[in-house]
Amino acid sequence: MFQEDGSSSVTSSPLQMFPMMSLSPGTMSPYPWLKELKPEERGLYLIHLLVNCANHVASGSLENANIALDQISHLASPQGDTMQRIASYFSEALADRVLRAWPGVYKAFHSTRIPVVAEEILVKKMFFEFLPFMKVAFVISNQAIVESMEGEKMVHVIDLNATEPAQWCALIRDLSARPEGPPHLRITGVHQRKEVLDQMAHILTEEAENLDLPFQFNPVVSKLENLDVEKLRVKTGEALAISSIMQLHTLLASENDPRKKSPSTPMNNGIGVHLQRVAHMNQSTLRELLEKDTVNGYSPTTDSASSSPMSSIHSPNIDGFLSALWGLSPKVMVVTEQDSDHNAKNLMERLSESLYFYAALFDCLESALPRASLERLKMEKMILGKEIKNIIACEGAERRERHEKLEKWSQRLEMAGFGNVPLSYYAMLQAKRLLQSYNCDGYRIKEENGCVVICWQDRPLYAVSAWRFRR
Repeated sequence: MFQEDGSSSVTSSPLQMFPMMSLSPGTMSPYPWLKELKPEERGLYLIHLLVNCANHVASGSLENANIALDQISHLASPQGDTMQRIASYFSEALADRVLRAWPGVYKAFHSTRIPVVAEEILVKKMFFEFLPFMKVAFVISNQAIVESMEGEKMVHVIDLNATEPAQWCALIRDLSARPEGPPHLRITGVHQRKEVLDQMAHILTEEAENLDLPFQFNPVVSKLENLDVEKLRVKTGEALAISSIMQLHTLLASENDPRKKSPSTPMNNGIGVHLQRVAHMNQSTLRELLEKDTVNGYSPTTDSASSSPMSSIHSPNIDGFLSALWGLSPKVMVVTEQDSDHNAKNLMERLSESLYFYAALFDCLESALPRASLERLKMEKMILGKEIKNIIACEGAERRERHEKLEKWSQRLEMAGFGNVPLSYYAMLQAKRLLQSYNCDGYRIKEENGCVVICWQDRPLYAVSAWRFRR
């Protein structure tokens, strides 16, 4: 039976089917038996290796971590099946975490990399087109804004991440078709790159002119964490709406958060054995490999907040930011966030939770595009892989992908003085129709306390909620 040095025995797990082998890599084909594994066995073993590798990284056993990464490299592939692809990005993230222990080596290794901002914007547009999540968020957000602005003559919308003009082109069309006539619309876009805002201004101005809708665009070049609320130029008499799509979680890290590794306790045997055991199921998708099993082992929750302590409700950056937004007295603020807990202090908890979450997203892409698709490869690497690396490899202020469950966001927003605005039946209906247009049975919409949760099968992925200023 295979058992790595320093890891717990898993004699009751299906790993006993694997032959005995040396842990020391040789010069010639060190693990020839790996090529003989069937896809289900390979998926099982990749999960076993990821769990053990993360345990070794967490405990500082870098030699054993290196051996596990070497074995993963013989099984994983960014162009393989879903399990091989996701293992490639998690192993890369674990290796990146190890490298960060030597800042000089890490900086030298990345010193000649060229930023590809323009391509990243194009890849995000691909993600928008191929998967329905952002379109659903846009439809629900716009419906909430239209309903809250009924009868208003001066409407001001603040977009905290102004990258996609499609949402606001649709809003311009909706407002221009109002029975009482269109309002004067002003959109303030916040983004750190001026050229992105310039392009959005051009597209939206042209759309508004075509529909004869009075329109102004106010660009604010700024990172969200450095945003000066005064530059939003909210005027007396305006009805204000705020849209935040997957932005607020980046403010959960405190500026004073030390750039050092948080305590990383090795994963307990229950979690490790569970991930290994469910991977052995004869299933075709990674979601099914990681499917919830509440009787025999651990599984991240699908309907409620994570079992990890809610110690991160208070964070100076997000508390101050939400307080500033509350001070603007918005009629509605629509928030879209990833609905998963990737903000635990413990590395192993983040690994387990993120495996489940990204398993579902990789399955979505598997259902949408062939494995040889270059678009799919780019989305997996430049969007999902980048997020995985930040969740697993980074700590302190560098760890920005601090996704949390809807329950935590609801508590945080209520504590900041906002009141929940239940999303309407019509918003839900529009979202369901949009999902049906993708002709894929995997996508689901569910209502949760007046909010909308977008799922893949039974796995929550994104949550959309609406809020208003409350005195």
